[in-house]
Order: sequence, then C-alpha cells, then structure tokens
Amino acid sequence: MCVAESVIEICTLRIELCDSDPLIWRQLEIPTSISLKTLHDIIQAAMGWLDYHLWEFTIGERRYGLPMEEDWGTERRIEASKIMLRKVLTPGETIMTYVYDFGDDWIHRLVLTNVRQGERGVDYPRYVAGERDCPPEDCGGISGFYEKLEIAADPEHHEYDEIREWLGDGYDPAVLDEEQIRIELRRIARRRRAARVRVSKLTGPAAD
Repeated sequence: MCVAESVIEICTLRIELCDSDPLIWRQLEIPTSISLKTLHDIIQAAMGWLDYHLWEFTIGERRYGLPMEEDWGTERRIEASKIMLRKVLTPGETIMTYVYDFGDDWIHRLVLTNVRQGERGVDYPRYVAGERDCPPEDCGGISGFYEKLEIAADPEHHEYDEIREWLGDGYDPAVLDEEQIRIELRRIARRRRAARVRVSKLTGPAAD
C-alpha cells in the first residue's frame, strides 16, 4: 500500500474562542500523528489567525510551545514540535487550552474526541463546520474587538470612520469564509503527505 493511500488514525477537534459571544468556533477532523506544533498550524488556519505572535498549549499542568531561553520564573515550556498529539490524548475526551498572542490573550478551548480510523483516500486535516469570522489581529483582545464592533456600528461615534477603515471594507464578523479554511487546511495536508513520502522507508511513525 502506498503512503498516500494508507489509513490513518484521526480524531474530532472542536475549537472555541473563549468569551466570544456569539461563540466563534470550528470543528475539524485531524490526524493523531501530528505534533503539537502542527496542531498550532492547523488552529491558525482554521481560525484565520496570521501567526504573528507567540503561543502555547496547556494540558493539565504542562505547557507546550516554542522553545524559549527565558520562561520568566514559570515552569519551563516543553517544545511542541517534539510531542505527538496522540501521546497527550486521554480516553474519551481530552480538553486543552491554546493561547495565541500573549498581549491580546486569545484563549481557545480545545476539545478532542472520537479517536478512530480515517477514511481511505481522504487527506487530513479536514474542515467540518464552524461559525463566525475570527477577530482581526492586534485589536486589543476580546474586549477591544467588541468595542471596535460597537464603534463601527455607530456612525455618530467620533472614531467611526477610523475604525471602519481599520476593519476594512465589508468586514462582517458573522460571515465565515469556509472555502478559505479548506484551502489552508489542504495546504497543510499536502505538506504532511509530502513528508510521509520522504520518510516512507523509515521505521515507525514520525511527528510532523
């Protein structure tokens, strides 16, 4: 069986942007063989972030992210690229926290469930469903985001024109570009497939 046709283990991932109201969420099917670094890439693509800032996962008491020389007195962060997702999954349901941008502090609740065999011939990660667009980068976190939306809806506000220009023409937080998410996730799937081809003659699975 060739690498591209092999059946892989997957799970369902639900991403929720904490404190968003109405809730901003995504649901995906993702391989369990990925590294936590690749999980970060998948979340960025699914949510619509631009990967401008630092990030980390918290699973129980452990923190995972990019290697850093200084952790400012906190528990040292484990390098995410060296940890496979399946190694941190627990039976039934696994709940994780993903924080993006330590300034704006975008906190995501991740729920991983239903570990199973994927469909033959299907590339993963795969988009399933979601609602509402991601907030713009550097908008001041959840409170800053909703404050800007209120201003953009009030033509009498003295910052109306400035905020409308900053948000961009036609920005609508209720509209989700699902096709763009699919495109970005397919890029990650192609990258993974190419990596599997390169290592197909090696023994054992490799985190990507």
